[in-house]
Amino acid sequence: MITLSAAGMVNALGNNLDEIAANLQANTAPGMGPDTDDWLQQGECWVGRVCGELPEIAPEMAQYNSRNNRLLLAALAQIRPQVDDAIARYGNERVAVVLGTSTSGLDEGDRMVSGSHEGSPPASYYYGQQELGDPSRFLSDYLQLFGPALTISTACSSSARAMITGKRLIESGMVDAAIVGGADTLSRMPINGFNSLESLSNVRCKPFSAERNGITIGEAGALILLTKEPGKVCLLGVGESSDAWHMSAPHPEGLGAIRAIEMALREARIGAHDIGYINMHGTATRLNDEIEAKVVNQLFGESVPASSTKHLTGHTLGAAGACEAVLCYMLLARDLLLPAQDFTDAHQDMSLAACGLLTAPKPFLKPIMLSNSFAFGGNNACLIFGVSHD
Repeated sequence: MITLSAAGMVNALGNNLDEIAANLQANTAPGMGPDTDDWLQQGECWVGRVCGELPEIAPEMAQYNSRNNRLLLAALAQIRPQVDDAIARYGNERVAVVLGTSTSGLDEGDRMVSGSHEGSPPASYYYGQQELGDPSRFLSDYLQLFGPALTISTACSSSARAMITGKRLIESGMVDAAIVGGADTLSRMPINGFNSLESLSNVRCKPFSAERNGITIGEAGALILLTKEPGKVCLLGVGESSDAWHMSAPHPEGLGAIRAIEMALREARIGAHDIGYINMHGTATRLNDEIEAKVVNQLFGESVPASSTKHLTGHTLGAAGACEAVLCYMLLARDLLLPAQDFTDAHQDMSLAACGLLTAPKPFLKPIMLSNSFAFGGNNACLIFGVSHD
């Protein structure tokens, strides 16, 4: 059994798990607000910021000094004792690092180009900061690890797939532990890119509402230590698929999403009726919410409690899968109330297939949770978490 032995996270909900848990239960996110840094070239948008002070990267590792890697350091600090114990127990060749990202140090690259046009490029810029492999390379070097280190970039399913890969590395016998997760940073390119697709909301995103009109982009860093050691929360099953249907739109019948969910259920050796909560991908775009509601209705009916938490975190892109995995971990480990879908400033879209959307927080009755990540290009990843009874 693969266990989530420790987890750390920073996002718009807070700077550690205690803050995040309190704000999740209060349905408030200090870091969610209107853009004030000219991220968007035309008009105003909302973003999900990490508000806390981030750790500094030492001068001798200056080539890694990106905000993305500092987000990872903030998450790592929360699980450092458990990580150090795993390294001491298994050896630095038996611990893997598998991360997901879609921006890496892209913001630093953007600032370098802008500075060059103005005649003063930042002296601290290193090209490697914006390479997709940089986060895992950084964390591996920082911890002086010699096991597998790789970054997965499949858009919004990146860090969910990183968790799947870490699980498989442990099960294959290649490693005994894996540090998995992801980070993405606010950056002009994805914000303006989603705006050009007419998929960016000019207000806080409203998943599954009749007034939804696009995503709110957030930033985050989330890390999880996977081991086979006894623990309360386990990764019971995983599923993944590829639609190869469209560059940005989901399959109209959600066939790839269905395959990924069914694969996760089979691996977990459970049925749809065993799931106690579904963390929906729920981006608040017209098509994503429509297709996901249809898929959940087809597989689970409307009896399983479900909600999207992106109105509280923003869509953290490559970090989203890991962020929502940590939220599920917290719900299970801390016996928190299931978060409701927020319709305080919008109306629930009653034209969508009924999919168990929570309109008020409630305790979970079955300690098994499914988390969905459905990305551009039809990259689907689903994770099932449960409480260990060992």
